[in-house]
Amino acid sequence: MGVNIEKVFGENVFDDAVMKVRLPKSDFEKVKKLMYEGGEITEELADVVAQAMKEWALEKGATHYTHVFQPYVISGGAEKHDSFASAPTDGKIENTFTGKDLLMGEPDASSFPSGGLRETCRARGYTAWDITSPVYVRENTLCIPTAFCSYTGESLDTKTPLLKAMHAVSKQGVRLMRLFGDEKTRRIFSYVGPEQEYFLIDREKYLKRPDLIYTGRTLFGAMPPKGQEMSDSYFGSIKPRVKAFMDDVNVQLWKLGITAKTQHNEVAPGQHEIAPVFSVSNVALDHNLLVMDTLKKTASKHGLVCLLHEKPFDGINGSGKHNNWSLTTDDGINLFKPGKNPENNKLFLLVLACTMAAVDKHAVLLRLAASNTGNDHRLGANEAPPAIISMYLGDQIGDVVEQIIKNGKATSSLSSGVLNFGIKKLPVLEKDPTDRNRTSPFAFTGNRFEFRMVASSNTIGEANIVLNSMMAEAFAEACDALEGAEDFDKAVEEYTAKLMREHQRIVFNGNGYSEEWPIEAEKRGLPNCKSIVDAIPILLDESTVKMYEKFNILSKAELEARKEIFFEQYAGVRNIEALTMVDMAKKMLIPVAVKYTGDLADTIIAVKEAGADATVQTELLTEVSEKLAEMKEATATLEEVTAKAASAGSNEESAKAYKDEVMAAMANVRKPADELEVIMPKKLWPMPTYGDLVFEV
Repeated sequence: MGVNIEKVFGENVFDDAVMKVRLPKSDFEKVKKLMYEGGEITEELADVVAQAMKEWALEKGATHYTHVFQPYVISGGAEKHDSFASAPTDGKIENTFTGKDLLMGEPDASSFPSGGLRETCRARGYTAWDITSPVYVRENTLCIPTAFCSYTGESLDTKTPLLKAMHAVSKQGVRLMRLFGDEKTRRIFSYVGPEQEYFLIDREKYLKRPDLIYTGRTLFGAMPPKGQEMSDSYFGSIKPRVKAFMDDVNVQLWKLGITAKTQHNEVAPGQHEIAPVFSVSNVALDHNLLVMDTLKKTASKHGLVCLLHEKPFDGINGSGKHNNWSLTTDDGINLFKPGKNPENNKLFLLVLACTMAAVDKHAVLLRLAASNTGNDHRLGANEAPPAIISMYLGDQIGDVVEQIIKNGKATSSLSSGVLNFGIKKLPVLEKDPTDRNRTSPFAFTGNRFEFRMVASSNTIGEANIVLNSMMAEAFAEACDALEGAEDFDKAVEEYTAKLMREHQRIVFNGNGYSEEWPIEAEKRGLPNCKSIVDAIPILLDESTVKMYEKFNILSKAELEARKEIFFEQYAGVRNIEALTMVDMAKKMLIPVAVKYTGDLADTIIAVKEAGADATVQTELLTEVSEKLAEMKEATATLEEVTAKAASAGSNEESAKAYKDEVMAAMANVRKPADELEVIMPKKLWPMPTYGDLVFEV
């Protein structure tokens, strides 16, 4: 039975429509003004809003409230729940929720990653209500999106610097609009539409794979006879069990005001995608956390497990999160929309030039912001963009940029044309101005940029902090250069051409998977950080510190802390993976291989005693024994190098040891194990195979 989306959409959200009914008119107008313009939220106003929220939440069946926040580098949101119940009076309690409860929470911050910003004994942290992100009821709890900082004021989350970056790009963007004679624009909004990829596998099979349980990815596994090579999964018919799961997810998200729009099968078997309509960046961040959490919880209800790891299966396409990003004025002008004649759109061309400069200047920072430990397995693996940052502009805009670089200005643009199928009963379609390029990390798609590198399990916060910060910087530099120009139009043309010439190396419209591209990129001087470990030091680069401190987004101390957290997290993830691999090899794989060799030896003796030829059995025993010995030796080596990496002096030294030594040792354990899986009887193999996991849902 279908669901009427209009009736259920937003029913669990304390949105504008609910506030308009439940708040006094004057207070509603105050809240709306604060949401739009900012300012101090008085406790008196907060009390009125809190009372209305409480009554609404109780009607929805809520018993508790929580401040939802996102500790730095942790993929999911964090919550501490408090009931509405007050202290008993004469044996009775009342439901209470004050303005202070709404405005501020005090979670214990001692166990969250801090990178040395504070000692463990310094535990106090604060959450502050993000008035611009809607409050909602979920699982009998009133959920309040918040920012999170330490007792001394440093941000310990992703939301706080994102809000600061959004403010910076808005302020500098408005400044730019004023130069073009626009006196109406008061805000520039950054919008994001994140496409979320994920895998679904059967829960019973998942519980038989310690590697999936502990690390989110398979550490062993041979490819089945059929994988994704026929491309028959992509956009294929959705299986009934998966469709039931998707239907459940959609209804839950719609009730939370999340515009779940697109769903389909992805390239890999067992892989799927969900995408919402665009929303303001901080709201998109909160919504994407809810999407990931809903996917995981709903999967359990259907006897499934949702894997958000970037590379759960070796040799099969991994998952990403395409961050579709745009900048739009409060009166609807999309700064990335070229218009019908982009060669004459001076504002668009200047914004494009600023984007080229920003991406080129902060390429490594973008690489880092899109990544986590899991993304190292995915980037550049012919399923995702390469680790080299470049921009794809397409035929039309690429041609305009080439004209400007060559001649100082553009005088024409390629028309998009139409697509005629040559069949009268089919419509003639107007084509987009350019084709798509799935190999580009940062692709122009007509009115936005698609940042395709972002890791599937990552928050979108980090990527959008960088995107908005770098554009704020580029806009500020453009305004500094253009303010006071005697001939503004000429100055804009010259500044646009200057930026495009200086940063033309960042534009690449070709095949990012080709063998020639890394060579060409090196000639251009573009960085190629193959591992996140190589990108982490950019956090303390002079260009990074200068940009973030200029707009009060992150201090050098906060960046230092983030650098330590990144290194620590990388080492921690790799350590868990290595220990899990050792445990599985010693307790699961080696024992079954030993038993199989024993069975083979008994068979050989029996065959020979029967007077038959035992050559095949003997060869098989030799092959299995050799691979068993190889795995046993490799496992011992992995134990040694893991212990060595864990005891390295600093977080950075430890992370590098895991990258260079432990990962290589893990590959040496996996190779003979996967070869054994192929030659041993399936009934003896102690865990579900790739074929069992990705095809049987």
